[in-house]
Amino acid sequence: MKQVENHKEEVPFSYYEGLFQKLEPQSALERLPSVTFADNTFHMTLLGRQYAIAWPDYAIASSDGSVPSLPTQTFLLRCLLENKEVLPTGKMLTFREMPWGELYIQPFTGRVLTRAAFTFGTRLEAFCAACEKLGAKKLSHGDAGYEFCLFGSYTMQILVWEGDDEFPPSAQMLYSDNFAAGFAAEDRVVAGDLLIGHVKAAMK
Repeated sequence: MKQVENHKEEVPFSYYEGLFQKLEPQSALERLPSVTFADNTFHMTLLGRQYAIAWPDYAIASSDGSVPSLPTQTFLLRCLLENKEVLPTGKMLTFREMPWGELYIQPFTGRVLTRAAFTFGTRLEAFCAACEKLGAKKLSHGDAGYEFCLFGSYTMQILVWEGDDEFPPSAQMLYSDNFAAGFAAEDRVVAGDLLIGHVKAAMK
């Protein structure tokens, strides 16, 4: 198990790690057709990176050899334990338009929209270069916009507007409409947070 980074991240990770040991693999596979299971190991892809997750004694390995952060590991565990894959219709939704979006809009705005605006809106060229490097689909919306595959059939879009002397930078994040049925609101917040971190790492 990865060494604990801090108490705030350790507590939820430890909780879901305990639930994971009791998981019936077949139940996860029925909910998540993009996940495979062989030799007591789940195989899944998140933001283009492949993960191998051993069961029932938890251990994780990534395709690039990096050690995933505890929030990433917790998100993957929650996917296996609770989430389900639903086909999208092609429509993209704002966070507020999905169930419980109004209740979680404040943490979403702070953790995702404001962070994205000031991380990417002040470094637009670096943002575009990072998204291109990651293989994201370029969009015509915003001063810069890209679409990413989060997991399975779930896609997310980051739209960024560069700031100027009169207005600060701003950002919007859109989710494929199947998020409304497949992911809880708190997981949608975390997904946005993870996506920003994914792009930010590629800007270094």
